[in-house]
Amino acid sequence: MALIVLDGIGIGRRDAFDAVHLARTPVLDRLFESGAYRTLAAHGVAVGLPADRDLGGSEVGHNVMGAGRVIDQGPKLVDGAFADGSIWKGAWSEIVDRLKSNGGALHLVGLLSDGNIHSHVDHVYRIIEQAARSRLARLYLHVLLDGRDVPDRSGGEYVAALETRLATHCEAGRDYRIVSVGGRMVSIMDRYEADWGMVETGWNAMVHGRGRRFATALAGIDCYQGRDPELSDQYLPPFLVAATDRDLRQVEDGDAVILFNFRGDRAIELCRAFESGAEFDAFDRGRVPDAWFAGMMLYDGDLGVPNRYLVQPPRLRGCVSEYLAANGVTQFACAETQKYGHVTYFWNGNRSGAFDATLESYVEIPSDNVPFEQRPWMKAAQTADRLIETISGGAHRFIRANFAGGDMVGHSGRLEPTIVAVEAIDLSLGRVLKALEESRGCVVVTADHGNAEDMVERDRNGEPIVDDDGRPRRRTAHSLNPVPFCVKDYSGRDVALRTDLEQAGLANVGPTLLELLGFAPPAGYAPSLLRSG
Repeated sequence: MALIVLDGIGIGRRDAFDAVHLARTPVLDRLFESGAYRTLAAHGVAVGLPADRDLGGSEVGHNVMGAGRVIDQGPKLVDGAFADGSIWKGAWSEIVDRLKSNGGALHLVGLLSDGNIHSHVDHVYRIIEQAARSRLARLYLHVLLDGRDVPDRSGGEYVAALETRLATHCEAGRDYRIVSVGGRMVSIMDRYEADWGMVETGWNAMVHGRGRRFATALAGIDCYQGRDPELSDQYLPPFLVAATDRDLRQVEDGDAVILFNFRGDRAIELCRAFESGAEFDAFDRGRVPDAWFAGMMLYDGDLGVPNRYLVQPPRLRGCVSEYLAANGVTQFACAETQKYGHVTYFWNGNRSGAFDATLESYVEIPSDNVPFEQRPWMKAAQTADRLIETISGGAHRFIRANFAGGDMVGHSGRLEPTIVAVEAIDLSLGRVLKALEESRGCVVVTADHGNAEDMVERDRNGEPIVDDDGRPRRRTAHSLNPVPFCVKDYSGRDVALRTDLEQAGLANVGPTLLELLGFAPPAGYAPSLLRSG
């Protein structure tokens, strides 16, 4: 049996900005017509986020599918820690004591966004306010612009709002300011070691003060985007904010650094850069400051990354793959680099390794290190190759895989490449389904969230927003749309889906998989989507 996750492919309006609708997808069309089909919620409270206005994401989606039940996700856990005050205990109190004793500065680094996918700007504001209450004299921000999970080219608005907040604290000898800025896809936020050069670029700005200099953060943004009206926030070249050399503020010995992102995949590499010893060889770090480092959360429980964190994570046990491993089921997981951690780490309840290495095999296919819209087919064909090989081999009873193009190319905001990405996935999926049909297997096809089906920003009425130049405003973020869910059993078994679960979401995927594999879902799981009888 195989689970195929079509990353970022939701159910849209079927209009001129829906890349999934515009793409030629004969395989998906036939599958959804012939298989047992329905849609699922992939955002908001259905996946453990605080509110239904919160966009779903790949981490959240795979986490919930693999858990088989709704679980509190990063932003909800952080909100809870702020609400009960537990965030100010442990690592935070140690940082405050250290900085008060040695006069060091606090550096905050992360994504300046309210997209609630990797971070939330409200968390930054609360840390700044607590730093002021704790009478910390120096606080410096190294901010990354989003342009993916929020409207593109809105970074200046977030920076302006942050500067207003900082200004209220710059009194009584405090020095609170933004000291570096960069786009999330060129500085720091690499994942799965796809491009360590991103981390090196951010490191050089934060630690060594290397980069072009502007007197203000807004001046730098305006300069780059004024010169290139097509430049997305996410690709804004990193720069320093300093009127003179004397105004540069990089991380020094005795300082502390907090990475305020709560999501792990694009946080781990910066943690390693700060926390690793002489064995670190991903890039030449040069001078490594003797600075205390902490993350917002524990990003990898198996590896213990980072060493210090502000919010204690829950212990997620009893997920789908753990249950299957305990019952002797052989498993195979496959994806290209950009989504490899999602079918392994996130799917396994934030666990890096296999539950039983004798039963489980994981394959990572290296992603291309280029802007994804330049090669929108990504590694769909290679992913299909490995799946076909595994299906034909017959050694694994449960197979799961991710096709990344709908999400990664969708984040570019460019319609035509995203259409190509969807068509490449459809072509590759057709090859996989043929192999499953020949082996008389069963397939479940779904998605972790929407993206490619809505490539334009919309007003409150759902109409496309048009900029002053007459062009529709590109959307680079995920969507609130439902996602497809389809079961096709080529063995001839009759499969029907329940129609009474109107609020079904991704949490229902896990128990459905277990039932298809012949197991009764454990107590505490969400209901299966299969209709009995």
